[in-house]
Amino acid sequence: MKIKNKFDINGYAEILKALGHPLRLKIVCGLSKKESCNVGTIAEKLSVPQPTVSQHLNILKSAGIIKGYRNGTQVCYKIENCEVLKIIESMNIDFCSEKLI
Repeated sequence: MKIKNKFDINGYAEILKALGHPLRLKIVCGLSKKESCNVGTIAEKLSVPQPTVSQHLNILKSAGIIKGYRNGTQVCYKIENCEVLKIIESMNIDFCSEKLI
């Protein structure tokens, strides 16, 4: 669910729910430092099986946080919702400053 305006409480709740898993939070933090990244690279950098990463990416996509697009044979992902970047920045999470992906 995308946030229509900054006062949409349901939209924020959906975003926070999607970010509520440590792996999804790491994925979003990593994507916040890059323009885009493919699922294979994300899985490799986080040392997580690709099917697991794909499941978490689908949850983030359903919440309107990220968007996938084709780049040749690969599907790359990027942050779609600028409100998420504000949330991540406001949390001042230490591991977000690291190069995760």
